[in-house]
Amino acid sequence: MSRIKITVVGAGNVGATVAQEIVRANYADVVVVDIKEGLAEGKALDINSAGSVLGYEPRLIGLDGYEGTEGSDIVVITAGVPRTGDMSRDDLVTTNEGIVSSVTREAVERSPDATLIVVSNPLDAMCHVAKDASGWPRERVFGMAGILDTARFRTFIAWETGASAQDVQALVLGGHGDQMVPIVSATTVGGVPLPKLVSDQRIKALVERTRKGGGEVVQLLGTSAWYAPGAAVAEIVHAVALDQKRVLPCTAHLEGEFGIEGLFMGVPVKLGAGGIEEIVELDLSDEERSELGRSAEAVREVVGVLAGSH
Repeated sequence: MSRIKITVVGAGNVGATVAQEIVRANYADVVVVDIKEGLAEGKALDINSAGSVLGYEPRLIGLDGYEGTEGSDIVVITAGVPRTGDMSRDDLVTTNEGIVSSVTREAVERSPDATLIVVSNPLDAMCHVAKDASGWPRERVFGMAGILDTARFRTFIAWETGASAQDVQALVLGGHGDQMVPIVSATTVGGVPLPKLVSDQRIKALVERTRKGGGEVVQLLGTSAWYAPGAAVAEIVHAVALDQKRVLPCTAHLEGEFGIEGLFMGVPVKLGAGGIEEIVELDLSDEERSELGRSAEAVREVVGVLAGSH
């Protein structure tokens, strides 16, 4: 039986972490591509060498071009410049638009049947770029953001309540930025609704910290996060590659769902071998629905900066 083939474009911190998490699951051959000579090859050599210690087979190759990515089942795009401390997400748009557009074309030409997972920032806008560059349907082009934002929210809730993060069920929707919408009405700890355990004031503080979670890391490190993003991308890859039918928050192209038209936004989706197999519409409170509307406006503003703006 032939193994699934996955290409990760970009061998920076996020791309390398994604590659490592996927090879550790031991079901796929992984190709990492980076234009910087030696970078992908060096990271691949390092990750492969860890296999004998951690118990996976060395199935990762690093390349500085796209020959060798042919026939990938999944392509993950992490390429682009990272956000630095003095840079807003909007500042990233123009630079990364060119990068994401060109790498998407290169990758999809060689793997026309793949599913495309976008990680580059600003995420919502880069999903539009990848969808335009590939010409693919929305089922096969989507972005990783909600899982990461939800992971941060779950972590902060676990710390606040002294519970295991695994017992925290939460959901963060909307744009991947300060306008994200943690859905408190859908948040439970061991099945108990969060407001029964934590005061409104503390919940507000947890929501605020979640919204600023990426910025908090940038402030401390001087660059974007990579461990949690890498793990979040791997969760999506596993769901698609192994046809798991997971319901996870992803950045999907909405065509009327949640009352939003023609825009990439973070919503719950069912992920399987077909990519996005269903967009799951939740009953939101009036306040959450209006917050989602405001988040959509903020995303439209960033998308409006794109050269081929929508």
